[in-house]
Amino acid sequence: MASPDLLFNLRNLFYLGAYQAAINNSDVPGLDADAAAERDAIVFRSYVALGSYQLVISEIDSSAATSLQAVKLLALYLSGDKESAIASLKEWLSDSAVGSNPVLRLIAGIIFMHEQDYTEALKHTHSGGTLDLHALNVQIFIKMHRSDYAEKQLKIMQQIDEDHTLTQLANAWLDIAVGGSKIREAYLIFQDFAEKYPMTGMVLNGKAVCCMHMGSFDEAETLLLEALNKDAKDPETLANLIVCNLHLGKPSSRYLSQLKLSHPDHVLVKRAVSAEDNFERALQAVA
Repeated sequence: MASPDLLFNLRNLFYLGAYQAAINNSDVPGLDADAAAERDAIVFRSYVALGSYQLVISEIDSSAATSLQAVKLLALYLSGDKESAIASLKEWLSDSAVGSNPVLRLIAGIIFMHEQDYTEALKHTHSGGTLDLHALNVQIFIKMHRSDYAEKQLKIMQQIDEDHTLTQLANAWLDIAVGGSKIREAYLIFQDFAEKYPMTGMVLNGKAVCCMHMGSFDEAETLLLEALNKDAKDPETLANLIVCNLHLGKPSSRYLSQLKLSHPDHVLVKRAVSAEDNFERALQAVA
């Protein structure tokens, strides 16, 4: 008989964006060394997701496992020390002793995806091996507008475990990317998560994006305001509220100001700043 998966609940909390809950519920008894290392990686990745980069950098020392060193590199990268993080990452990846570590490959994929260097990201993630890597491949292919390749990755995930939270999430991401009648299917996936697990900003945003695609902007706004109550600085919530309010004919400048302050590198901020610059240049040309 298969032994119980002691990290099942912890993983689900992390995957659905309940990062503080994952940290609070990480004291799982009876873990062997491998499971304990995976637990630690989930906890530190949760701290990274919450923006506690310095905590991660200071707590993971040079004697820690490769998976934790990889998470530390992600914290370094996101804290602004990009060049140093990428240089160290490339050094680790070229080391035959640790280069094939699945968490290191996953972090490499995440960092290079942030860099928008999708070819380099796929070099480390494409061979898969874990559901996390296949799910990241789905995200990368969606960003490359290659939903056909994303679907192939999703089918591999479904063969491994169709009911897994990551498989369902990847399915929803792909449904939203494909659009049309698939949006309703994505909405139902997020609705299922909302009924089974604690409501998180990620799930609320997922439902809201589906609502906007279906033209239900009032419902989307309600969901997004609930997400904003959970985390007033979440970039995706702020970005989605800006789009939603524009469609509702409501002012969105306050949300844009918040997004500019908290996440100046967000794609929506860059587009807004670029549009403002173009407008200023046009005014000067006329003047």
